[in-house]
Amino acid sequence: MSALRSSVARILRLQQQHATRPSGLPRPLFYRQFHASQRSHVVKPFLLADIGEGITECQLIQWFVQPGARVEQFDKLCEVQSDKASVEITSPFDGVIKKLHYEPDDMAITGKALVDIDIQGELSEADEAKLGGGEGEGSSSTDTKAETSADAEDAVKQQEQEAEGSQQERVPESRTNGKPEHSSRPSKGNMGALATPAVRHLTKEFKVDIANIEGTGKDGRVLKEDVHKFVSEREEKQQQATTIATTASTEEDRKIALTPVQNQMFKTMTRSLNIPHFLYTCSADMTAVTTMRKRIKKTSDQKITHLAFIMKALSLSLLKHPLLNASLDTKDPKKPVLTYKGKHNFGIAVDTPAGLVVPVVHNVQDLSISAIAARMKELGEAAKNNKLSPGDFKGATFTVSNIGSVGGGVVSPVISEPQVAILGVGRSKVVPAFNEHDELVKKEELVLSWSADHRVVDGAECARCAERVRMLLEDPGAMMLEMR
Repeated sequence: MSALRSSVARILRLQQQHATRPSGLPRPLFYRQFHASQRSHVVKPFLLADIGEGITECQLIQWFVQPGARVEQFDKLCEVQSDKASVEITSPFDGVIKKLHYEPDDMAITGKALVDIDIQGELSEADEAKLGGGEGEGSSSTDTKAETSADAEDAVKQQEQEAEGSQQERVPESRTNGKPEHSSRPSKGNMGALATPAVRHLTKEFKVDIANIEGTGKDGRVLKEDVHKFVSEREEKQQQATTIATTASTEEDRKIALTPVQNQMFKTMTRSLNIPHFLYTCSADMTAVTTMRKRIKKTSDQKITHLAFIMKALSLSLLKHPLLNASLDTKDPKKPVLTYKGKHNFGIAVDTPAGLVVPVVHNVQDLSISAIAARMKELGEAAKNNKLSPGDFKGATFTVSNIGSVGGGVVSPVISEPQVAILGVGRSKVVPAFNEHDELVKKEELVLSWSADHRVVDGAECARCAERVRMLLEDPGAMMLEMR
């Protein structure tokens, strides 16, 4: 160790002598120069990017890294829960984590620093755009005597620390491919990190420690059912332990914060209060559609629902009534702007354990009924497993709410700004009816409930569009002829 110190000190003395040497004298052969040309060693904040349309904040669920951890490009940094979906944030750079700006359960603000990363290597302009933009704790440096001395001293200190560390007893670590082995299933104590905000709030209501709950969801995720089961078992044990009958006390009021999904619904519906709604309902005979579905079922394993037919009929109708597929910009109340949308991107309301979410089926005008059904199935499964991506929520031009999947016939759906209309689909039911020969027959009736923005849509236009949808559903053969 003393030899290393002597070598470095000797190098520093030679550099100082060379600084005062006349310019005509030759440079010593043993001179060693420390050179760092355009070396980038910066600590800069990595900003939380916009992960979805209109989202300004996210709840931080869990960190995958801690200060001091070395990360590579595309390594997971954290998981955040937006108002609409759960998203894993990855690192765009190689570097070392210096600071975490939020704790689990904190609300992270879009565009603000999420984590500070010590980045080594040259940064392109595109890379700079992903960071905070300003100067970090370090900056690009060039040759200076002071920096050379600092580098040399740092080298000595680093060698000392490594030498001392090598003498200490170390516990061997099992590794695979150079990386520590991890259990494929998280330990029971980490279940809280895998739970959705709705489940975490539920555990707070019941005053239970989520670490004690065994998760039965994917990758050990704790579900609402797991919490209720745990609470039920706990109450049974308490009843068995006591021999004195106790009377049930009156439940007290309790205050809880809104979940991210409820918070998004609160914001969206509050903005919708400014829209003057009017409701229009009509019923469609789905007997022909049901007959066609039965024929398809005999030759295909794919399940085609009523909703897939309704979506296609709606798209064909909007081609002739584009006003209902428009958006209204009211930022300047004196000069509102109406934009007719060229694409038919339909938001589909999906009921999930975490609440109501509205993923989007894009370009319905170009999809077949079979393709629409397949895409709706994908989005529905992703929504229930909390696997929807930010792109799945973007660009909706019209919304369809299938309340009939839960129950009910007539509904008064609420328009989502800046859209100007929404369609509510009720549950179909068999009713008696007379055919064209005055014969009593069974008819499968389904109620379609329309809401429209009366500032730009009048009742007659909505009725014409609704009537066309009804006609296409009652004659699916005509629908096939009009499909692109």
